[in-house]
Amino acid sequence: MKYYNFPFTAICGQEQMKKALILNIIDPKIGGVLLTGQQGTGKSTAVRSMIDILPEIEVHKGCQFQCNLTDDPSDNWCDFCRDQNPQKLRKPINLVNLPLGATEEMVIGSLDIEKIIREGKRAIQPGLLAKANRGILYVDEINLLPDHLVDILLDVSASRINIIEREGVSLEHPSAFILVGSMNPEEGELRPQISDRLGLEVQIKAPTDPQLRAEISIRVLEFEDQPEKFIQKYSIPQEKLKQQIQSAKKKIAEVIIPEELYAQVAILILKLGLYSQRADITFIRCARAHAAFKQRTEISKEDLWEASNLVFNHRVKRFDESISPEILETYFNEIFNDYK
Repeated sequence: MKYYNFPFTAICGQEQMKKALILNIIDPKIGGVLLTGQQGTGKSTAVRSMIDILPEIEVHKGCQFQCNLTDDPSDNWCDFCRDQNPQKLRKPINLVNLPLGATEEMVIGSLDIEKIIREGKRAIQPGLLAKANRGILYVDEINLLPDHLVDILLDVSASRINIIEREGVSLEHPSAFILVGSMNPEEGELRPQISDRLGLEVQIKAPTDPQLRAEISIRVLEFEDQPEKFIQKYSIPQEKLKQQIQSAKKKIAEVIIPEELYAQVAILILKLGLYSQRADITFIRCARAHAAFKQRTEISKEDLWEASNLVFNHRVKRFDESISPEILETYFNEIFNDYK
Protein backbone atom coordinates (compact mmCIF):
# COMPACT_ATOMS: atom_id res chain seq x y z
CA MET A 1 0.00 0.00 0.00
CA LYS A 2 1.44 3.35 -1.04
CA TYR A 3 1.75 6.04 1.62
CA TYR A 4 1.02 9.67 0.75
CA ASN A 5 2.09 12.82 2.58
CA PHE A 6 -0.41 15.61 3.07
CA PRO A 7 0.80 18.57 0.95
CA PHE A 8 2.64 21.19 3.01
CA THR A 9 0.89 24.04 1.20
CA ALA A 10 -2.52 22.51 1.96
CA ILE A 11 -2.06 22.87 5.72
CA CYS A 12 -4.59 25.44 6.98
CA GLY A 13 -3.47 28.08 9.45
CA GLN A 14 -0.48 27.35 11.72
CA GLU A 15 1.55 29.93 9.81
CA GLN A 16 4.20 30.23 12.54
CA MET A 17 4.78 26.48 12.53
CA LYS A 18 5.19 26.36 8.75
CA LYS A 19 7.46 29.40 8.82
CA ALA A 20 9.73 27.88 11.50
CA LEU A 21 10.08 24.64 9.54
CA ILE A 22 10.83 26.48 6.29
CA LEU A 23 13.50 28.67 7.93
CA ASN A 24 15.24 25.58 9.28
CA ILE A 25 15.28 24.12 5.78
CA ILE A 26 16.86 27.31 4.44
CA ASP A 27 19.45 27.39 7.23
CA PRO A 28 19.68 24.14 9.25
CA LYS A 29 22.27 25.80 11.50
CA ILE A 30 19.40 27.72 13.11
CA GLY A 31 19.31 24.65 15.34
CA GLY A 32 15.96 23.00 14.87
CA VAL A 33 12.47 23.78 16.07
CA LEU A 34 10.33 22.71 19.01
CA LEU A 35 6.59 22.42 18.35
CA THR A 36 4.55 22.62 21.53
CA GLY A 37 0.83 21.97 21.65
CA GLN A 38 -1.86 19.46 22.37
CA GLN A 39 -2.30 16.33 20.30
CA GLY A 40 -4.34 16.63 17.11
CA THR A 41 -3.00 20.04 16.08
CA GLY A 42 -1.15 18.83 12.98
CA LYS A 43 2.44 18.76 14.25
CA SER A 44 3.34 15.31 12.89
CA THR A 45 1.47 15.96 9.63
CA ALA A 46 3.50 19.13 9.02
CA VAL A 47 6.82 17.40 9.72
CA ARG A 48 6.06 14.51 7.35
CA SER A 49 4.94 16.95 4.66
CA MET A 50 8.38 18.63 4.66
CA ILE A 51 9.77 15.75 2.59
CA ASP A 52 7.93 16.90 -0.51
CA ILE A 53 9.20 20.50 -0.39
CA LEU A 54 12.83 19.46 0.06
CA PRO A 55 14.98 18.63 -2.97
CA GLU A 56 16.07 15.06 -3.56
CA ILE A 57 19.68 14.25 -2.65
CA GLU A 58 22.30 12.39 -4.68
CA VAL A 59 23.83 9.38 -2.93
CA HIS A 60 25.65 6.15 -3.72
CA LYS A 61 23.34 3.17 -3.95
CA GLY A 62 23.81 1.04 -0.83
CA CYS A 63 25.47 3.74 1.30
CA GLN A 64 24.19 3.61 4.88
CA PHE A 65 25.35 7.13 5.74
CA GLN A 66 23.88 9.17 2.84
CA CYS A 67 27.41 10.45 2.08
CA ASN A 68 27.39 13.84 0.39
CA LEU A 69 28.96 13.25 -3.03
CA THR A 70 30.17 16.86 -3.22
CA ASP A 71 32.40 16.36 -0.14
CA ASP A 72 36.04 15.35 -0.24
CA PRO A 73 36.05 11.52 -0.53
CA SER A 74 39.23 11.12 1.53
CA ASP A 75 37.78 12.93 4.54
CA ASN A 76 34.04 12.51 4.51
CA TRP A 77 33.05 9.42 2.53
CA CYS A 78 32.52 6.07 4.19
CA ASP A 79 34.63 3.05 3.19
CA PHE A 80 31.79 1.70 1.04
CA CYS A 81 31.62 4.88 -1.05
CA ARG A 82 35.40 5.15 -1.41
CA ASP A 83 36.14 1.48 -2.20
CA GLN A 84 33.16 0.11 -4.12
CA ASN A 85 32.67 2.80 -6.80
CA PRO A 86 28.90 2.30 -6.45
CA GLN A 87 26.14 3.57 -8.68
CA LYS A 88 24.80 7.07 -8.08
CA LEU A 89 21.11 7.72 -7.58
CA ARG A 90 18.75 10.47 -6.49
CA LYS A 91 16.33 9.85 -3.63
CA PRO A 92 14.02 11.74 -1.28
CA ILE A 93 15.56 12.80 2.01
CA ASN A 94 15.01 10.52 5.00
CA LEU A 95 12.53 11.36 7.74
CA VAL A 96 13.76 9.48 10.80
CA ASN A 97 11.43 9.07 13.77
CA LEU A 98 13.22 8.58 17.08
CA PRO A 99 11.06 6.37 19.35
CA LEU A 100 10.82 7.07 23.06
CA GLY A 101 12.14 3.59 23.85
CA ALA A 102 15.33 4.07 21.85
CA THR A 103 18.62 3.08 23.47
CA GLU A 104 21.84 5.07 23.14
CA GLU A 105 23.26 2.40 20.82
CA MET A 106 20.16 2.59 18.58
CA VAL A 107 20.65 6.34 18.32
CA ILE A 108 24.41 6.74 17.82
CA GLY A 109 25.23 3.29 16.41
CA SER A 110 28.00 0.89 17.49
CA LEU A 111 31.47 -0.29 16.51
CA ASP A 112 32.52 -3.72 15.28
CA ILE A 113 35.78 -3.90 17.25
CA GLU A 114 36.78 -7.30 15.88
CA LYS A 115 36.50 -6.12 12.27
CA ILE A 116 38.41 -2.94 13.04
CA ILE A 117 41.28 -4.97 14.51
CA ARG A 118 41.14 -7.71 11.85
CA GLU A 119 40.80 -5.54 8.72
CA GLY A 120 41.97 -2.15 9.93
CA LYS A 121 38.89 -0.45 8.48
CA ARG A 122 36.18 1.72 9.96
CA ALA A 123 33.47 -0.71 11.00
CA ILE A 124 30.41 1.15 12.18
CA GLN A 125 26.98 -0.36 12.71
CA PRO A 126 24.90 2.71 11.78
CA GLY A 127 22.33 4.13 14.17
CA LEU A 128 19.47 6.54 13.65
CA LEU A 129 21.90 9.48 13.45
CA ALA A 130 23.50 7.93 10.38
CA LYS A 131 20.16 7.40 8.70
CA ALA A 132 19.16 11.01 9.48
CA ASN A 133 22.22 12.51 7.79
CA ARG A 134 21.09 15.10 5.19
CA GLY A 135 17.49 14.55 6.27
CA ILE A 136 15.05 15.24 9.11
CA LEU A 137 15.22 13.80 12.62
CA TYR A 138 11.82 13.96 14.31
CA VAL A 139 11.38 13.38 18.04
CA ASP A 140 7.75 13.27 19.14
CA GLU A 141 7.23 13.86 22.88
CA ILE A 142 10.81 15.04 23.19
CA ASN A 143 10.09 16.13 26.77
CA LEU A 144 9.69 12.45 27.71
CA LEU A 145 12.99 11.38 26.12
CA PRO A 146 15.79 10.68 28.63
CA ASP A 147 17.94 13.76 29.16
CA HIS A 148 21.19 12.08 28.11
CA LEU A 149 19.68 11.16 24.70
CA VAL A 150 18.41 14.71 24.20
CA ASP A 151 21.89 16.01 25.00
CA ILE A 152 23.37 13.67 22.37
CA LEU A 153 20.90 14.86 19.73
CA LEU A 154 21.60 18.51 20.46
CA ASP A 155 25.38 18.03 20.47
CA VAL A 156 25.32 16.22 17.12
CA SER A 157 22.84 18.72 15.68
CA ALA A 158 25.28 21.54 16.50
CA SER A 159 28.52 19.80 15.47
CA ARG A 160 27.01 17.87 12.52
CA ILE A 161 29.32 14.99 13.46
CA ASN A 162 28.40 11.78 15.32
CA ILE A 163 31.20 10.21 17.36
CA ILE A 164 31.02 6.56 18.41
CA GLU A 165 33.42 5.36 21.10
CA ARG A 166 34.04 1.89 22.51
CA GLU A 167 36.98 0.28 24.28
CA GLY A 168 39.35 3.11 23.45
CA VAL A 169 38.39 3.18 19.76
CA SER A 170 36.69 6.32 18.42
CA LEU A 171 35.14 6.71 14.96
CA GLU A 172 32.92 9.39 13.52
CA HIS A 173 30.65 10.09 10.57
CA PRO A 174 28.74 13.14 9.26
CA SER A 175 25.28 13.62 10.71
CA ALA A 176 23.78 16.88 9.47
CA PHE A 177 20.02 16.96 9.92
CA ILE A 178 17.07 19.23 10.59
CA LEU A 179 16.01 18.54 14.19
CA VAL A 180 12.29 18.80 14.93
CA GLY A 181 10.89 18.03 18.36
CA SER A 182 7.27 18.12 19.44
CA MET A 183 5.65 17.91 22.84
CA ASN A 184 2.50 18.42 24.84
CA PRO A 185 3.38 20.81 27.71
CA GLU A 186 0.71 19.16 29.87
CA GLU A 187 2.91 16.06 29.99
CA GLY A 188 5.96 17.88 31.39
CA GLU A 189 8.37 20.65 30.46
CA LEU A 190 11.86 20.50 28.99
CA ARG A 191 14.88 21.54 31.03
CA PRO A 192 15.59 25.27 30.41
CA GLN A 193 19.08 24.37 29.17
CA ILE A 194 17.58 22.15 26.46
CA SER A 195 15.06 24.80 25.42
CA ASP A 196 17.88 27.28 24.88
CA ARG A 197 19.72 24.87 22.59
CA LEU A 198 16.71 24.31 20.33
CA GLY A 199 16.78 27.20 17.88
CA LEU A 200 13.10 28.06 17.54
CA GLU A 201 9.87 27.24 19.32
CA VAL A 202 6.29 27.53 18.15
CA GLN A 203 3.33 27.24 20.48
CA ILE A 204 0.58 25.57 18.46
CA LYS A 205 -3.05 26.06 19.39
CA ALA A 206 -6.10 24.43 17.88
CA PRO A 207 -7.98 27.01 15.74
CA THR A 208 -11.10 28.53 17.28
CA ASP A 209 -12.48 29.99 14.05
CA PRO A 210 -15.39 27.74 12.97
CA GLN A 211 -14.79 28.43 9.25
CA LEU A 212 -11.10 27.53 9.53
CA ARG A 213 -11.90 24.32 11.42
CA ALA A 214 -14.47 23.43 8.77
CA GLU A 215 -11.95 23.99 5.97
CA ILE A 216 -9.43 21.76 7.75
CA SER A 217 -12.00 18.97 7.96
CA ILE A 218 -12.89 19.37 4.29
CA ARG A 219 -9.26 19.12 3.18
CA VAL A 220 -8.47 16.14 5.40
CA LEU A 221 -11.48 14.19 4.12
CA GLU A 222 -10.65 15.06 0.50
CA PHE A 223 -7.08 13.89 1.03
CA GLU A 224 -8.08 10.66 2.74
CA ASP A 225 -10.71 9.81 0.12
CA GLN A 226 -8.68 10.65 -3.01
CA PRO A 227 -5.04 11.35 -2.04
CA GLU A 228 -3.59 11.43 -5.56
CA LYS A 229 -6.24 13.84 -6.82
CA PHE A 230 -5.81 16.04 -3.75
CA ILE A 231 -2.01 16.11 -4.10
CA GLN A 232 -2.31 17.03 -7.77
CA LYS A 233 -4.57 19.93 -6.80
CA TYR A 234 -1.67 21.44 -4.82
CA SER A 235 1.13 20.49 -7.22
CA ILE A 236 1.68 24.06 -8.48
CA PRO A 237 1.90 25.77 -5.04
CA GLN A 238 4.07 22.90 -3.81
CA GLU A 239 6.54 23.35 -6.66
CA LYS A 240 6.47 27.14 -6.26
CA LEU A 241 7.32 26.85 -2.55
CA LYS A 242 10.04 24.29 -3.29
CA GLN A 243 11.66 26.65 -5.80
CA GLN A 244 11.37 29.59 -3.40
CA ILE A 245 13.15 27.61 -0.69
CA GLN A 246 15.88 26.52 -3.09
CA SER A 247 16.41 30.11 -4.22
CA ALA A 248 16.62 31.27 -0.58
CA LYS A 249 19.22 28.59 0.24
CA LYS A 250 21.40 29.84 -2.59
CA LYS A 251 21.00 33.55 -1.77
CA ILE A 252 21.20 33.47 2.03
CA ALA A 253 24.94 34.16 2.10
CA GLU A 254 24.34 37.29 0.01
CA VAL A 255 21.92 38.88 2.49
CA ILE A 256 23.53 41.96 4.01
CA ILE A 257 23.68 42.06 7.81
CA PRO A 258 24.13 45.70 8.92
CA GLU A 259 27.19 46.01 11.14
CA GLU A 260 25.24 47.82 13.86
CA LEU A 261 22.72 44.97 14.05
CA TYR A 262 25.08 42.77 16.08
CA ALA A 263 25.28 45.33 18.89
CA GLN A 264 21.55 46.07 18.75
CA VAL A 265 20.73 42.37 19.07
CA ALA A 266 23.08 42.10 22.05
CA ILE A 267 21.31 45.03 23.74
CA LEU A 268 17.91 43.39 23.24
CA ILE A 269 19.15 40.04 24.55
CA LEU A 270 20.55 41.61 27.72
CA LYS A 271 17.38 43.67 28.31
CA LEU A 272 15.43 40.41 28.18
CA GLY A 273 17.69 38.91 30.83
CA LEU A 274 19.15 36.28 28.51
CA TYR A 275 22.87 35.56 28.58
CA SER A 276 23.36 32.58 26.27
CA GLN A 277 25.24 33.60 23.12
CA ARG A 278 23.06 31.11 21.21
CA ALA A 279 20.15 33.53 21.44
CA ASP A 280 22.10 36.29 19.61
CA ILE A 281 23.38 33.99 16.88
CA THR A 282 20.08 32.17 16.35
CA PHE A 283 18.19 35.47 16.14
CA ILE A 284 20.48 36.83 13.41
CA ARG A 285 20.47 33.55 11.48
CA CYS A 286 16.67 33.40 11.64
CA ALA A 287 16.23 37.01 10.46
CA ARG A 288 18.69 36.44 7.62
CA ALA A 289 16.93 33.24 6.50
CA HIS A 290 13.58 35.04 6.54
CA ALA A 291 15.03 37.85 4.41
CA ALA A 292 16.36 35.31 1.91
CA PHE A 293 12.97 33.56 1.80
CA LYS A 294 11.33 36.90 1.00
CA GLN A 295 13.96 37.50 -1.74
CA ARG A 296 15.46 40.48 0.08
CA THR A 297 19.14 41.37 -0.06
CA GLU A 298 19.18 43.14 3.31
CA ILE A 299 17.52 42.37 6.65
CA SER A 300 14.38 44.41 7.27
CA LYS A 301 12.32 45.20 10.37
CA GLU A 302 9.80 42.55 9.31
CA ASP A 303 12.55 39.93 9.25
CA LEU A 304 13.70 40.95 12.72
CA TRP A 305 10.17 40.87 14.11
CA GLU A 306 9.45 37.43 12.68
CA ALA A 307 12.71 36.18 14.18
CA SER A 308 11.91 37.65 17.59
CA ASN A 309 8.60 35.77 17.72
CA LEU A 310 10.33 32.46 17.00
CA VAL A 311 13.56 32.86 18.97
CA PHE A 312 12.77 34.68 22.20
CA ASN A 313 9.39 33.71 23.59
CA HIS A 314 10.32 30.25 24.86
CA ARG A 315 13.66 31.43 26.24
CA VAL A 316 12.14 34.37 28.08
CA LYS A 317 9.26 32.26 29.41
CA ARG A 318 11.59 29.74 30.99
CA PHE A 319 14.08 32.23 32.44
CA ASP A 320 11.94 35.23 33.39
CA GLU A 321 8.14 34.94 33.35
CA SER A 322 7.77 38.63 34.27
CA ILE A 323 8.65 39.70 30.71
CA SER A 324 5.42 39.62 28.73
CA PRO A 325 5.06 39.66 24.93
CA GLU A 326 4.05 43.32 25.26
CA ILE A 327 7.30 44.18 27.05
CA LEU A 328 9.26 42.29 24.38
CA GLU A 329 7.50 44.30 21.67
CA THR A 330 8.29 47.58 23.48
CA TYR A 331 11.99 46.71 23.72
CA PHE A 332 12.01 45.60 20.09
CA ASN A 333 10.51 48.86 18.81
CA GLU A 334 12.88 50.97 20.90
CA ILE A 335 15.97 49.21 19.57
CA PHE A 336 14.99 48.60 15.94
CA ASN A 337 13.02 51.78 15.35
CA ASP A 338 15.25 52.88 12.42
CA TYR A 339 14.71 49.72 10.35
CA LYS A 340 12.18 49.74 7.53
